[in-house]
This record gives sequence, C-alpha cells and structure tokens, in this order.
Amino acid sequence: MVSQERFIMILGFIKSNFPGERRVPLLPEDIKDFDNDLLIEEGFGSLLDIEDADYERMGCRILPREEVFKQAKAIFSLKLIQPIDYPFIQNSQLIIGWTHPYGSGKSFMDNQAKPKGLVVVDLDNNSPEIFYKNEVCKADIPQGVLYRNSFYAGAAGAMDALLKYGLIPDENKKIAILGSGNVAQGAFYAISKFTSNVRMFYRRTMPTFKDTLDSYDIIINGIEIGPKDEPIISLEAKKRLKNGTFIIDIAADAGNAIQGDHFTELSDSIYKEDGIYYYVVPNTPSIAYRNVSRILSQQLSHYVFKKDVTRFTEIRNQNTKGIL
Repeated sequence: MVSQERFIMILGFIKSNFPGERRVPLLPEDIKDFDNDLLIEEGFGSLLDIEDADYERMGCRILPREEVFKQAKAIFSLKLIQPIDYPFIQNSQLIIGWTHPYGSGKSFMDNQAKPKGLVVVDLDNNSPEIFYKNEVCKADIPQGVLYRNSFYAGAAGAMDALLKYGLIPDENKKIAILGSGNVAQGAFYAISKFTSNVRMFYRRTMPTFKDTLDSYDIIINGIEIGPKDEPIISLEAKKRLKNGTFIIDIAADAGNAIQGDHFTELSDSIYKEDGIYYYVVPNTPSIAYRNVSRILSQQLSHYVFKKDVTRFTEIRNQNTKGIL
C-alpha cells in the first residue's frame, strides 16, 4: 500500500458500537494509494456483505477489535467511542470520528481524551477541529464535505419518524420545517413527496413561526442552537401547541432548540409528554446506511484516510483558536 522506506502511520478501523449505527465508512474499492497502513476489525464490512478478504486484497490486515486498539497509533470510529472500549484506548492515540466534544462527547473528552493525552479529530461537517488537552484548532479538512450525510439525516429521519408515528402525511396535516441547512433540506425533500402543505422557516422568519406554531400538526426542527441562544420552542411556548402535535427534532439538538426534549434511540424512537409526541434520534443517517456508506467512504478516503494522518498530531505547531 505504501513504501516501506519511511515511517508509516498505523490507522485502525473499528466498527462503531454506537446504538443503531450501521454505516460502513470505508469500502475496499476506495483504498487506493493510502499513505497509512490499515488495520481493519474483523467483520468491519459485514453489514454490506463485504468479506474480510476483500479488505485483505487491498493490503489491509484484519484483527480482533482489541488488537486494533493495541497496535494502531490512530483509531477511526465513525461515532463516539463507547465506555466499554475505554480500557482499550492507549495513551497518546489519535482518535478520528464524530466525537461531538462540546455535546454528547464531553464526558469522553473529560474522562479519556484529556487524561490520556489523546489527539481527537472531530469530523463536524461545518467546522472540523482537532482537540488536544485544552487546545483546539481547525483540521485541514474542507467544510461541508460530508453534507450529503446531513441531507440523508433529514430525509431518512423524517420518513422514519412519520412511519413509526403511523402517518403518511397528506394535505390535511400542516407541517413546519425549521431551518435551511442540509438536514432541513433533506426533510423537505422527503415530506414534499407526499404533501405540499409544508412551510420552511429560516432564522429570519422564525418570529412568524413562533406566532403561528399552534396551527401546525407536525414540526420538524433542523436547527442546532448555541449554548447561549434562546430555544426555538420554549417550555412556555409548548403550552400553546395543540394536543397531539408531533415534534421531529431531526437536528437531534436535545434539550436546546426544543427546550426540554431528550434523546431517543432507533429502537424506541418516540415518546409522549404532556400531550406532545417527540422523535429525537441522534443517528438518523444510519437508517439509509447503504446510501450513506458509499458517500462517506469516498469523501473520507479522499480528505482524511488517504494522506498521512500524522498531520493531525501537529496541533502544537498550529495556531490554536481557543480553549476547550
């Protein structure tokens, strides 16, 4: 795969055990001229009927999960590494994936990344960043390269939510979609196949939505807000919603944009509280894992895996943008 005349970074791939995760972020056909030696966990591509031998033919080594952690200098886990794997993480390892350091991954950062001196590359679509102890800097990954993943999050999540709610929308249901980003556009793409009785609201037109929120049967949120921002739908505003309103928080911004809502899982995705239904699944692209796996593999191979990943460990030589 690479010349043996120079140092080779050993990059290990583990199957994400995040609840409901089914995407395969590296396909054999995309492994071409990589500047990293690849270790692949046994059964890595099984959900797409990819045999271990298919990866071996591309020069990868196949190992048990614990051995991948033990031998790799860098670990790729598509979603946040779960506590069951914490004992396997080595000091000073490089961790790459969707880690969400400011949100659901904060506990991982506090309990694993900082004490073990890990370098963490978070693949946030809008702002990919590198974290080391209390330092934060931009990663040399272009913004927006994974926008199709976000689009599928909106499309697949909206369809999954409505089917589990037992409804194919028609003109009798009035629907609001909050946001104009990739997630909201994906949701609109899916919903518009069934009904035209849907309106998208942007930050500029949000006051109009808030004035009329009691007229909607289904509200789909595609906006993440900052920790200091006011919620889009506050606890007080919820009192104005009609009984049985279905809120699909497709941005999975639990407790923030929709004040007081909480995460759900694909296996138990809807709950009812005070007459309002909620869907807050944080991993909806995995519903369309066959579509999304190919997109992720192509984009991540080009922008992340192909070049020597030791470049991400040079955070001390970069201008840090802030403190975590």
